[in-house]
Amino acid sequence: MSIEVQHISKTYGNQKALDDVSFSLKKGEIVGFLGPNGAGKSTMMKILTTYLEASNGSASVNGFSVEKEASNVQRSIGYLAEHNPLYLDMYVKEYLLFNAEVYGVSKNEVENVILKTGLTSEAHKKIQQLSKGYRQRVGLANALLHNPDVLILDEPTTGLDPNQLIEIRELIKNVGKEKTVLLSTHIMQEVEAICDRVIIINKGKIVLDTPFRELRNNKTQIIEVEFDYRVEEVALQNISSIKNIENKEGFLYHLHFNTEEDMRGKVFDFAHDNGLKILQLHQKNTSLEKLFIELTTQK
Repeated sequence: MSIEVQHISKTYGNQKALDDVSFSLKKGEIVGFLGPNGAGKSTMMKILTTYLEASNGSASVNGFSVEKEASNVQRSIGYLAEHNPLYLDMYVKEYLLFNAEVYGVSKNEVENVILKTGLTSEAHKKIQQLSKGYRQRVGLANALLHNPDVLILDEPTTGLDPNQLIEIRELIKNVGKEKTVLLSTHIMQEVEAICDRVIIINKGKIVLDTPFRELRNNKTQIIEVEFDYRVEEVALQNISSIKNIENKEGFLYHLHFNTEEDMRGKVFDFAHDNGLKILQLHQKNTSLEKLFIELTTQK
């Protein structure tokens, strides 16, 4: 796996930013990392890029321990921060050549990355003269200079106009064919246009991790059911195709399934077999936006 996260927790004083988070990413995946403000996305990215240490758990990038082999992890990652830090007084090519020296890569790599990111026509302009879209391209070019296997992109399309959005999306999709990309964003259309998989985090916990094709094909469904009695999670796990269980409040549960089959009948059968009464039952709409709201909003 290109990225392996195992039981990561991070605490700031009395506040738990990440709570037992685990996931893995393989080469060639573009994964959307979603969550509301304060959910723990940036903290997770900072741990993976070695800027922060986890309180508990372990993580590795390209087989290198984030905690013990930080320099190897840094060489394996290209990072584009949300607020793209650039030297505005430098020319595009000058800036990339400067960073190439820092990375210890050849001038040929600078030419290659300028071509790959569509910066040829802007290479001899000052960065301060560029539009927001082209500045993002410069940031992405810089992240690609040392040919990393993993790209971590934090809100890469914030503030772009529709044309710039399309250009950057296509660029990320092309880059993602040969690298692993972890993409943090608040824009649902971004995930729908780019990503192969969706991870949603809320209050430091992963609440959804699913291939995006299952959402496209409507294979993911949530059934909201209220029983007349509390049901243990281990019992609900016996329902076929169930993936995730949330006890929202009292005896109200959200049951997540990965299947095209309408699972309402299976839930009725479960209630009957266990002597339970169903007080209410609804099949929830599973568009990504509504799913995100459902998973990250407390009643």
